[in-house]
Amino acid sequence: MPAPKKTVRRSLLVTSAVLSSLALAAPAAVAAPSPSGSPSASPSATPPASMSTVGGARLGQPGTQVNLASGVPVLPKDVSARSWIVADAESGDVLAAHNAHWRLAPASTLKMLFADTLLPKFPRTAEHKVAPSDLAGIGPGSSMVGIKEDETYTVRDLWLGVFLQSGNDAVRVLSAMNKGVESTVKEMNEHAEELQALDTHVVSPDGYDAEGQVSSAYDLTLIARSGLQKKDFREYASTVTAKFPGETKKGKKGKPVRKPFEIRNTNRLLSGDSDVPVYQGIAGVKNGNTTNAGATFTGVAERNGKVLLVTVMNPEKDEHNAVYKETARLFDWGFKAAGKVQPVGELVPPTSAAQAGAQPGANPSGEAGGSGNGTAGTGAKPVASAPTANGSSGIGIALGITGGVLVLLAGGAFLVNRRWPLPDLVRRRTRP
Repeated sequence: MPAPKKTVRRSLLVTSAVLSSLALAAPAAVAAPSPSGSPSASPSATPPASMSTVGGARLGQPGTQVNLASGVPVLPKDVSARSWIVADAESGDVLAAHNAHWRLAPASTLKMLFADTLLPKFPRTAEHKVAPSDLAGIGPGSSMVGIKEDETYTVRDLWLGVFLQSGNDAVRVLSAMNKGVESTVKEMNEHAEELQALDTHVVSPDGYDAEGQVSSAYDLTLIARSGLQKKDFREYASTVTAKFPGETKKGKKGKPVRKPFEIRNTNRLLSGDSDVPVYQGIAGVKNGNTTNAGATFTGVAERNGKVLLVTVMNPEKDEHNAVYKETARLFDWGFKAAGKVQPVGELVPPTSAAQAGAQPGANPSGEAGGSGNGTAGTGAKPVASAPTANGSSGIGIALGITGGVLVLLAGGAFLVNRRWPLPDLVRRRTRP
């Protein structure tokens, strides 16, 4: 559990957020056994009678929160998730929620926080030779992308391994580059606090089940919204397939040969499956599955100019790909309800959003070394639907950026409008 000092600080942040809201009115590894004593160890547990009120008092209440009225579609009945949320990614309005602040095991959706924390640190072209110690501590049964000791990978390779294959080995290598797992966990917890994701406590950077490691549907949605402000994050989260460097072997003539192999995104709404069609307008974000967490997923999709975020945690229905099917139903409802339903809460901005937006010349893209390609923040072209240098594809559904669109509203204007705009979806992925 967090240290007492941190708990006090988080309580103050929650109080501040609630007071601000009142003033204006006057959020896949296959894991080890469930950790005993964790906040979500029992699959039959019920949500607390009261939870965090960050984003609005109703979001702290157990059960489904929605303002049904004339013209508002009825919520889908076949949603069995223990917790879920439907939010407008641009305005931050929470359209409906169910146990939004219930602190549950997040599984690999926690990798969104890992990426949002570390992505700006390393240029995507930087190379790293993997030492045996880099891969130490990976939990048994973890999902892996296939990283080998003594092989060299670019940072971009490693992030594709994180986003597409949910590779815990890729997470460990990037953590090693970031002064180790302990340092990375500390930074992730600090970043969660900055985002006001106060239900979140990180123990393992890859989302592998660990005692005391929790997040919530509300927090995961906040984290995804933050990550989607970054061009690289959007690219990786929306990539369907990519070529990943293989192991160096001796060829027929004794010369070393390193053949790449294809990896495919395990987000079924993005890549499709036998019983799950590709969801129209989907653009990421991240899925997860562990023994303790069950299936978890946060997705972003666009339709008719509206961008929605949906997070679903641990469907109780015993159905193949239930987390994706329930997410799709909630997306469908959200797109029909948008503009008709009164929100039940809001996604709060990061604590530093106003200050960051007020700084002249700030780089809002959040990319490593600026843009990573010398274009972000200077009128960069939207991400196009075309293969990249290493053969990856499916980036046509990425969220593109245009100059100035990411700049956060400053000071009082931010508080009044409470908007954190996302870039436009420049390509739509239709159902096959």
